[in-house]
Amino acid sequence: MSIRSIENIEVKSRLVLVRADLNVPLDGRKVTDTTRIDRFVPTAKALIARGARVVIMSHLGRPGGEVNPAFSLQPVAAALSVALGADVAFASDCVGQTAEIAVDKLGDGDVLLLENLRFHKGETDNSETFATRLSVLGDLYVNDAFSTAHRAHASTHAITRKLPSYAGPSLMAEINALSAALTTPEKPVAALVGGAKVSSKIGVLEFLVPKMDKLIIGGGMANTFLAALGYSVGKSLCEMDALDTARGIMDAARANNCELILPVDVVVAKEFSAGAENQVVAIDAIPDDAMALDVGPQSEAAIIAALSECKTLLWNVEPFGHGTFAVAKAAADLTVAGKLITVAGGGDTAAALNAAGASENFTYLSTAGGAFLEWLEGRELPGIAALENQSNTEAA
Repeated sequence: MSIRSIENIEVKSRLVLVRADLNVPLDGRKVTDTTRIDRFVPTAKALIARGARVVIMSHLGRPGGEVNPAFSLQPVAAALSVALGADVAFASDCVGQTAEIAVDKLGDGDVLLLENLRFHKGETDNSETFATRLSVLGDLYVNDAFSTAHRAHASTHAITRKLPSYAGPSLMAEINALSAALTTPEKPVAALVGGAKVSSKIGVLEFLVPKMDKLIIGGGMANTFLAALGYSVGKSLCEMDALDTARGIMDAARANNCELILPVDVVVAKEFSAGAENQVVAIDAIPDDAMALDVGPQSEAAIIAALSECKTLLWNVEPFGHGTFAVAKAAADLTVAGKLITVAGGGDTAAALNAAGASENFTYLSTAGGAFLEWLEGRELPGIAALENQSNTEAA
């Protein structure tokens, strides 16, 4: 990709307008999970150390283009200040006189967080006018928010036509990790994909099949594949209207010499609740009044054996029970041993891997949800395309 990085650009005494993703969960005015703040801190610290005047913009929630104090970024400014170990000023608007006065007060190495971009309808409308109002706050623009790159919004798309534009370190790390897993992976390469429904992952599965040596199906969607093979899945979550889709994906896997790995045994229970009585059964012995809730020990062993044969793993499933937790830990252990490159993300994957105690040992763990999944579907991400377009235009 021909995207310019900010790392080699002179930023001393210049206003660097940075699009971050500080869309963090709040309980009242308290940040309850600082993961996205922590991911952004190295970028901010690097710019501070280089003498930039850092102006940060982000969204928070979905206020619908109206000012709503419940979605104010002011508590995030306080949390960011703690994470940075430096003062972070806050502007009560992201455009206009209030923002411009706050920006004018910045000295070299100072940091300012602007109020929620989505308090203005022009942000989600990708308004040229709103992008222009943002652009007067910076000399350079940096996109460091891969997780918002699948949206053509003013702060990720239109603004690249107003300022010299660059990718931040976090965004570049995300692109490099995904490229390493999809474009130029060390082979053999496997993908472990899960979720409740096949219908929500059709694009992902169809895009991955020609690229993978092994495709491991997990989560509730595995039940639909088993049903498509003729197995009775009892009361398990299953999309009966997606059986032909599952068969089509299995046919594509055979045509592309992609080994499709499905459970051979499962943990079943009569109800989905903590402490429910359960048992392990083969996939041809699922009781009519029970549901499959996790992979069984034989499936766990087979998946781990498959991973031990691979060099790269793309992980997009949320570990839930003992079996999937064990697979996650095995993948992490192989990574620590230098035998496997592991790239994970999408949905609540990061939180689930944290719960499994495996996240810290994966090679790369994305906090992006929709952007990660759209990349896995081979879609063009507007925020990335905008950076590429500007780079290519200026190179020409």
